[in-house]
Amino acid sequence: MERDRAGFADFYQRSRDNCLRAVLAGTGERALAEDLVAEAFARAWAAWPKVSRHPAPAAWVVRTALNMRVSWWRRHRREVALDGHDRVHHADEGLGVDGALLAAIRRLPRRQREVIVLRVWLDLDTRTVAEVLGISAATVAVHLSRATATLRAQFVPAARQEVGS
Repeated sequence: MERDRAGFADFYQRSRDNCLRAVLAGTGERALAEDLVAEAFARAWAAWPKVSRHPAPAAWVVRTALNMRVSWWRRHRREVALDGHDRVHHADEGLGVDGALLAAIRRLPRRQREVIVLRVWLDLDTRTVAEVLGISAATVAVHLSRATATLRAQFVPAARQEVGS
């Protein structure tokens, strides 16, 4: 039990910030992302014997947090939104994430966003990302290529125009 506690504590310390950044990219709201990540880590602790054997425990936490967000949204989608609820808050403050990059990632299609978050922010290999998302490694590569092309087109054109002038 003590070894499990120490293993989980180490995992939490190493993974919390990256998991928070990943969930923040999906939600756009820091407080919500913090709540989701906290609940996902609580669930990870409750299932630690299983989660610790997962090929990518941090991805399990992120996926759990994002799934909780989707479940909440499905339960509440018919409720009337409050004025300004859809506005993006300054969620990137204090996380070391460029606001423009975070906004661009949020505009990506869901699967591309998931691949970027898992492959780039959590630094998982393609095979692990494929296992976590339940898709093939080739599909991961396609989504990653499309996502990076979209992001590159948003951030690189200005630099290319300056060089070409």
